[in-house]
Amino acid sequence: MSRRYDHARVQEYWQQAWEREGVFECPAEADDPTYVLGMFPYTSGSLHMGHIRNYAITDAYARYRRMAGDDVLHPMGWDAFGLPAENAAYERNTDPESWTRTCIDQMKDDLREMGFGYDWSREITTCDPEYYQWNQWLFTQFYDEGLVDYGAATVNWCPDCETVLADAQVETPPETDEGETIAGTGHSHTHGGVCWRCGTGVEQRDLDQWFFAITDYAEELYHGLDDLEGWPDGVRDSQRNWIGRQEGARVAFSIDHDDHDTVEAFTTRLDTVYGATYLALSPGHDLARALAEADEAVAEYVESVATMDDTGMSGVETDLTATHPYTGEELPVYVAAYVLDDVGTGAVMGVPAHNEQDHAFADEHDPPVQRAVEPVDGSGTDLPHAPYTGDGMLTGSGEYDGLASSAARERLCEHEAAESAVTYRLRDWLISRQRYWGTPIPVVHCDDCGHVPVPEEDLPVELPDYVQTTGNPLDAAAEWKRTTCPDCGADAVRETDTMDTFVDSSWYFLRYLSPHFEDAPFDQATADEWLPVDVYVGGEEHAVLHLLYIRFFARALSDIGLLDREEPVERLINQGTVLHSGEKMSKSKGNDIAPHEYGAETTRLFVLSAAHPSQDFEWTVKDVSTAYDFQQTLYRLVTEYTDRTETRTESTDHDAYLEREIDRTIAAVTEEYDRFRFHRVIGEIQRFARLLGRYAGYDRPYQFAYGRGLRVLARLVAPIAPFLAEEMWQLLDEDGLVAESRWPEPLRDVDNYRIERQVVRRTLDDVREITEVVDIDEPNEIELVVAADWKYRAYEIARESDPDDAIVGEIMADEGIKQHGDTAADFADRLADRGAGLEPIINGERELDTLQQAAWLFEDEFGCDVVVRRAAPDDDLAAKARPNKPAIHIS
Repeated sequence: MSRRYDHARVQEYWQQAWEREGVFECPAEADDPTYVLGMFPYTSGSLHMGHIRNYAITDAYARYRRMAGDDVLHPMGWDAFGLPAENAAYERNTDPESWTRTCIDQMKDDLREMGFGYDWSREITTCDPEYYQWNQWLFTQFYDEGLVDYGAATVNWCPDCETVLADAQVETPPETDEGETIAGTGHSHTHGGVCWRCGTGVEQRDLDQWFFAITDYAEELYHGLDDLEGWPDGVRDSQRNWIGRQEGARVAFSIDHDDHDTVEAFTTRLDTVYGATYLALSPGHDLARALAEADEAVAEYVESVATMDDTGMSGVETDLTATHPYTGEELPVYVAAYVLDDVGTGAVMGVPAHNEQDHAFADEHDPPVQRAVEPVDGSGTDLPHAPYTGDGMLTGSGEYDGLASSAARERLCEHEAAESAVTYRLRDWLISRQRYWGTPIPVVHCDDCGHVPVPEEDLPVELPDYVQTTGNPLDAAAEWKRTTCPDCGADAVRETDTMDTFVDSSWYFLRYLSPHFEDAPFDQATADEWLPVDVYVGGEEHAVLHLLYIRFFARALSDIGLLDREEPVERLINQGTVLHSGEKMSKSKGNDIAPHEYGAETTRLFVLSAAHPSQDFEWTVKDVSTAYDFQQTLYRLVTEYTDRTETRTESTDHDAYLEREIDRTIAAVTEEYDRFRFHRVIGEIQRFARLLGRYAGYDRPYQFAYGRGLRVLARLVAPIAPFLAEEMWQLLDEDGLVAESRWPEPLRDVDNYRIERQVVRRTLDDVREITEVVDIDEPNEIELVVAADWKYRAYEIARESDPDDAIVGEIMADEGIKQHGDTAADFADRLADRGAGLEPIINGERELDTLQQAAWLFEDEFGCDVVVRRAAPDDDLAAKARPNKPAIHIS
């Protein structure tokens, strides 16, 4: 038998054993299994360390919960559509599907090699027609419910390739000899970047696109965040900011224009309306576009800011004026890029005296600064040099002068030109992609009937064979495009856009529940019973896209009647980043480490031990080596035990300590697994392994306690290092698989395990400090004296008392304590001084037992006799002994 553990020698055997026994398959008849899910990977070709960290977290937790007796659903699938596969196919002169299938095969092998335990019977692949037909079916359901819109949207366009480009396909242009960037030409304005394929300047065009009406759910999605207590605050804050809910008012300004007679501006500070000295429109505002058609200066400005990264406080004054609805004054109208199309109404009333951006704009363009609010305390402002942005009392505001800001906002909103309003930054979800490798949008365009959804019986609309071409390959698939209208039977053409791949991932967690269900995307009864996902693990970078979209889908499906759940995920965990040389590990930076380079379990142990799952950590060879050595330590403990012939069958005090520490370790590790603190799980296991090694070296092991300790050790490490644990389990001559064994349970009550450990650890530290300070190299005896019982009663009275109570009086009212006279009064005074700082303690009997059982640790470390006893009356050490802080005498 080898004395060194080599996972590569055994991993294939245990993988086959797990698969043969169906360890990871979740039974269809399970009653609300624990659903553990990692965000499924994009099929990029191989796993990277970010994948490993994500899936090590979910696998460890899923294995732990399975051993704890849960039915566990832990599936895996493939996010297989999308631009990267199309790009990779183009670069390799192949087709996207062939490339994707090759990647899936490689990544699946990688996952198995890492020992991750998935229910592969539920595997899904989003580029399979069996999957994406339900994308199309859900599209038609949303369409019927009014959740799908069709309209113009601005896209990146390469005039040479004749195709729409994603932002990722638009590259920063090189510089010419004169230092000027290369710009494209054409009737559309340029983007300022170049096509990734041909280097041609990219234009922007307005094309008809498909949208999901996610804004219909803006209010629900915003307020629903308050209930997601199991989600990180950072993700919830990101979604709140992305949704961008603002309460305020819309104010109508009259203008004189052929197509517009009013412009509505949204404001959260209606109390400052008398300070409005101009009106500003975003470059994308309908009125700004209309003005650009007749005003060359406005047209030039609108086109110029479209290509600028930093537009500053630029703007252009128009020939229009707007009538202030409260004063009747005429205000200049500007087009200004600092006003955003997608915030509020795309128009703002400029109040330079009370808004930072408006003040900065006024500095550049010189509209007047007019005070409308002043501080209530009379502290003054720095106007006109700097704006006053706080609430206060109205001034220069006509009949509203003297009102506080909050009251003024209510009164001003009673004016006929104003009305209360809530606005959102969130915009509808544009799902159209003018690319091949995605789900075809199931719509037929008919000259007579308009756009018509493809009937359910004709789904899926499958992708045609891939042909590499300029432009959209679907648009070039002439035969595929030709069809008939489902409504009237006339000749028609198919929609050639495909869906955003975020559609694929917005409901995939539902398909895992019933992956072979043929009547709908998922079996509703199963979904209603098994959802929400108990634990979902993935990167925080998905906070405002994927994680918002799954919430939208769940709510939309609920309203349609397909699901009885509005929130899909109960607990969300964001894993941190793996760093190497101070930067995020990635192939593009050349600092990546192949997951298998150091061995599957060494890598798993390291990524889980290095930090809390949510924290970043640095990959270092030294720390990886420590993880490898730890495996060898565990393996050696078992092999040395199985080789050992000398054990005891009679128990002593130090055996009782080990038995107690086994229970304490089970309690600690279980708690850390429940809290996803795997770094602390590993820390606990390391401490326990050191104790077992020390125990075995101190004396012949007590067979029952030591054998139990090693079996517990194997089970505790099984979720993290599964191959190693199976080897340990087999060497210990246990039946079955450790992956299917029951999670260990303490044999005795361990509610106070932390306090017991603290008493031992702190007492050891105190003895070390004394021996160092007094310079005792070889002590003859260590005497540990536990406090008298009355001190524990006094301590608990003080802990349970209100800090405002007369604590000393309450303590001294106890007759058993009072009889100790001045000694008790002094002790009560000290307890009262500590007040709320008193920590929980164990009672005197438990402390005495704990220290007596731990005496061997002191003997082993200091090489001398150890006496543990209770303080006696008139004992010189009694006065020094305090609850959970024994008096110490070293001779």
